[in-house]
Amino acid sequence: MSYVRNSAGVVAVTVIAAVIAGCSGSSSGAHSGSGSTAPAQATPAPTESNPPGDIPDNQVFVAYRPTGGFTGFTVKVPEGWARTDKGGTTVFTDKLNSVTIATAGASTAPTVTTVKNTVVPQLGRQVAKFASSKVSQVDRSAGPVVLLTYQGDSAKDPVTGKVVRDAFERYAFYRQGHEVDLTLSGPVNADNVDPWRTVSNSFAWR
Repeated sequence: MSYVRNSAGVVAVTVIAAVIAGCSGSSSGAHSGSGSTAPAQATPAPTESNPPGDIPDNQVFVAYRPTGGFTGFTVKVPEGWARTDKGGTTVFTDKLNSVTIATAGASTAPTVTTVKNTVVPQLGRQVAKFASSKVSQVDRSAGPVVLLTYQGDSAKDPVTGKVVRDAFERYAFYRQGHEVDLTLSGPVNADNVDPWRTVSNSFAWR
Protein backbone atom coordinates (compact mmCIF):
# COMPACT_ATOMS: atom_id res chain seq x y z
CA MET A 1 0.00 0.00 0.00
CA SER A 2 2.82 2.42 0.92
CA TYR A 3 4.54 1.66 -2.39
CA VAL A 4 1.39 2.46 -4.36
CA ARG A 5 0.92 5.81 -2.61
CA ASN A 6 4.54 6.77 -3.32
CA SER A 7 4.16 5.79 -6.97
CA ALA A 8 1.03 7.87 -7.29
CA GLY A 9 2.85 10.82 -5.78
CA VAL A 10 5.67 10.45 -8.26
CA VAL A 11 3.23 10.31 -11.13
CA ALA A 12 1.37 13.35 -9.83
CA VAL A 13 4.60 15.35 -9.48
CA THR A 14 5.66 14.34 -12.98
CA VAL A 15 2.32 15.42 -14.49
CA ILE A 16 2.43 18.78 -12.69
CA ALA A 17 5.99 19.37 -13.85
CA ALA A 18 5.02 18.58 -17.42
CA VAL A 19 2.09 20.99 -17.28
CA ILE A 20 4.28 23.75 -15.88
CA ALA A 21 6.93 23.14 -18.55
CA GLY A 22 4.27 23.17 -21.25
CA CYS A 23 2.84 26.44 -20.05
CA SER A 24 6.29 27.91 -19.76
CA GLY A 25 7.18 26.86 -23.31
CA SER A 26 3.88 28.17 -24.65
CA SER A 27 4.46 31.51 -22.95
CA SER A 28 7.99 31.70 -24.29
CA GLY A 29 6.82 30.89 -27.81
CA ALA A 30 4.10 33.56 -27.68
CA HIS A 31 6.63 36.14 -26.50
CA SER A 32 9.02 35.17 -29.28
CA GLY A 33 6.27 35.43 -31.90
CA SER A 34 5.24 38.83 -30.59
CA GLY A 35 8.82 40.02 -30.85
CA SER A 36 9.13 38.92 -34.47
CA THR A 37 6.10 40.98 -35.55
CA ALA A 38 6.95 44.18 -33.66
CA PRO A 39 7.58 47.14 -36.03
CA ALA A 40 11.19 48.10 -36.63
CA GLN A 41 12.46 51.50 -35.50
CA ALA A 42 11.33 54.26 -37.94
CA THR A 43 13.94 55.47 -40.43
CA PRO A 44 14.72 59.22 -40.11
CA ALA A 45 13.15 61.33 -42.86
CA PRO A 46 15.64 62.27 -45.56
CA THR A 47 17.00 65.80 -45.55
CA GLU A 48 14.96 68.01 -47.86
CA SER A 49 16.87 69.46 -50.78
CA ASN A 50 15.97 72.01 -53.46
CA PRO A 51 14.52 70.47 -56.64
CA PRO A 52 16.64 70.99 -59.78
CA GLY A 53 16.46 74.63 -60.86
CA ASP A 54 15.00 75.98 -57.61
CA ILE A 55 16.92 79.04 -56.41
CA PRO A 56 17.62 78.66 -52.65
CA ASP A 57 15.53 80.78 -50.27
CA ASN A 58 18.72 82.22 -48.77
CA GLN A 59 20.07 83.44 -52.12
CA VAL A 60 21.62 86.90 -51.82
CA PHE A 61 21.05 89.50 -54.55
CA VAL A 62 23.47 92.30 -55.43
CA ALA A 63 23.09 95.39 -57.61
CA TYR A 64 24.41 95.20 -61.16
CA ARG A 65 25.44 98.53 -62.69
CA PRO A 66 26.64 98.33 -66.30
CA THR A 67 29.92 100.08 -67.00
CA GLY A 68 29.84 99.93 -70.80
CA GLY A 69 27.27 100.76 -73.46
CA PHE A 70 24.05 102.14 -72.01
CA THR A 71 24.58 102.58 -68.28
CA GLY A 72 21.37 104.34 -67.24
CA PHE A 73 19.89 101.57 -65.10
CA THR A 74 20.55 99.14 -62.25
CA VAL A 75 19.09 95.72 -61.47
CA LYS A 76 19.70 93.16 -58.76
CA VAL A 77 21.13 89.78 -59.78
CA PRO A 78 21.93 86.66 -57.73
CA GLU A 79 25.29 86.93 -56.01
CA GLY A 80 27.96 84.47 -57.10
CA TRP A 81 26.51 83.58 -60.52
CA ALA A 82 28.89 83.37 -63.48
CA ARG A 83 28.86 86.41 -65.73
CA THR A 84 29.49 86.70 -69.47
CA ASP A 85 29.36 89.83 -71.64
CA LYS A 86 28.82 90.00 -75.39
CA GLY A 87 28.08 93.27 -77.12
CA GLY A 88 25.11 94.89 -75.42
CA THR A 89 24.11 91.67 -73.64
CA THR A 90 25.16 90.46 -70.17
CA VAL A 91 24.23 87.00 -68.89
CA PHE A 92 24.40 85.65 -65.34
CA THR A 93 24.10 81.87 -65.02
CA ASP A 94 24.09 79.23 -62.30
CA LYS A 95 23.33 75.57 -62.98
CA LEU A 96 20.01 75.58 -64.88
CA ASN A 97 18.99 79.23 -64.38
CA SER A 98 19.97 82.45 -66.09
CA VAL A 99 19.41 86.20 -66.03
CA THR A 100 19.96 87.92 -69.39
CA ILE A 101 20.14 91.71 -69.74
CA ALA A 102 20.12 93.18 -73.25
CA THR A 103 20.13 96.88 -74.16
CA ALA A 104 19.27 98.55 -77.44
CA GLY A 105 18.22 101.90 -78.84
CA ALA A 106 14.53 102.20 -79.72
CA SER A 107 12.54 105.10 -81.14
CA THR A 108 9.27 104.02 -79.53
CA ALA A 109 8.26 102.09 -76.45
CA PRO A 110 7.38 98.41 -76.88
CA THR A 111 3.72 97.49 -76.62
CA VAL A 112 1.81 94.23 -76.29
CA THR A 113 1.05 94.41 -80.01
CA THR A 114 4.60 95.13 -81.19
CA VAL A 115 6.03 92.35 -79.02
CA LYS A 116 3.47 89.90 -80.41
CA ASN A 117 4.16 90.94 -84.00
CA THR A 118 7.95 91.23 -83.89
CA VAL A 119 9.55 89.58 -80.86
CA VAL A 120 7.43 86.43 -80.76
CA PRO A 121 8.14 85.44 -84.40
CA GLN A 122 11.83 86.20 -83.91
CA LEU A 123 12.08 83.99 -80.81
CA GLY A 124 10.08 81.31 -82.62
CA ARG A 125 12.96 81.03 -85.08
CA GLN A 126 15.71 81.20 -82.46
CA VAL A 127 14.41 79.07 -79.55
CA ALA A 128 14.11 75.31 -79.96
CA LYS A 129 10.48 74.12 -79.65
CA PHE A 130 9.26 77.62 -78.79
CA ALA A 131 5.72 77.44 -77.38
CA SER A 132 3.11 78.78 -74.94
CA SER A 133 3.83 82.45 -75.62
CA LYS A 134 1.75 85.04 -73.78
CA VAL A 135 2.19 88.81 -73.89
CA SER A 136 0.76 91.21 -71.32
CA GLN A 137 1.41 94.53 -69.63
CA VAL A 138 2.33 94.31 -65.94
CA ASP A 139 3.43 96.75 -63.27
CA ARG A 140 6.85 96.67 -61.67
CA SER A 141 8.63 99.15 -59.42
CA ALA A 142 10.00 100.95 -62.50
CA GLY A 143 6.46 101.35 -63.90
CA PRO A 144 4.41 99.59 -66.59
CA VAL A 145 6.38 96.99 -68.54
CA VAL A 146 5.59 94.52 -71.34
CA LEU A 147 6.00 90.91 -70.19
CA LEU A 148 6.41 87.98 -72.59
CA THR A 149 6.32 84.48 -71.11
CA TYR A 150 7.12 81.38 -73.15
CA GLN A 151 8.75 77.95 -73.09
CA GLY A 152 11.56 76.38 -75.06
CA ASP A 153 14.23 73.68 -74.98
CA SER A 154 17.65 74.48 -73.58
CA ALA A 155 20.82 73.79 -75.49
CA LYS A 156 22.10 70.23 -75.11
CA ASP A 157 24.46 69.83 -72.14
CA PRO A 158 27.94 69.21 -73.63
CA VAL A 159 28.75 66.61 -70.93
CA THR A 160 25.49 64.74 -70.29
CA GLY A 161 23.69 65.51 -73.55
CA LYS A 162 20.58 66.35 -71.52
CA VAL A 163 18.05 68.90 -72.76
CA VAL A 164 15.92 70.81 -70.23
CA ARG A 165 12.50 72.32 -70.89
CA ASP A 166 12.80 75.97 -69.81
CA ALA A 167 10.29 78.64 -68.84
CA PHE A 168 11.09 82.25 -69.74
CA GLU A 169 9.97 85.65 -68.47
CA ARG A 170 11.04 88.55 -70.71
CA TYR A 171 10.45 92.10 -69.44
CA ALA A 172 10.81 95.02 -71.87
CA PHE A 173 11.62 98.27 -70.04
CA TYR A 174 11.73 101.55 -71.99
CA ARG A 175 12.67 105.17 -71.36
CA GLN A 176 13.79 108.06 -73.59
CA GLY A 177 14.95 106.04 -76.58
CA HIS A 178 16.47 103.18 -74.60
CA GLU A 179 15.05 99.67 -74.23
CA VAL A 180 16.34 97.15 -71.69
CA ASP A 181 15.13 93.57 -72.05
CA LEU A 182 15.42 91.49 -68.90
CA THR A 183 14.96 87.75 -69.50
CA LEU A 184 14.76 85.27 -66.61
CA SER A 185 14.84 81.55 -67.35
CA GLY A 186 14.88 78.22 -65.55
CA PRO A 187 13.37 74.72 -65.73
CA VAL A 188 9.59 74.60 -66.20
CA ASN A 189 8.99 72.81 -62.88
CA ALA A 190 11.24 75.08 -60.81
CA ASP A 191 9.53 77.35 -58.28
CA ASN A 192 11.36 80.63 -58.85
CA VAL A 193 8.42 83.02 -58.62
CA ASP A 194 9.82 84.95 -55.66
CA PRO A 195 13.44 85.25 -56.91
CA TRP A 196 12.29 86.35 -60.36
CA ARG A 197 9.97 88.94 -58.84
CA THR A 198 12.86 90.23 -56.73
CA VAL A 199 14.97 90.70 -59.85
CA SER A 200 12.26 92.25 -62.04
CA ASN A 201 11.07 94.57 -59.27
CA SER A 202 14.63 95.73 -58.58
CA PHE A 203 15.07 97.25 -62.04
CA ALA A 204 15.48 101.02 -61.77
CA TRP A 205 16.44 103.82 -64.14
CA ARG A 206 19.20 106.20 -63.12
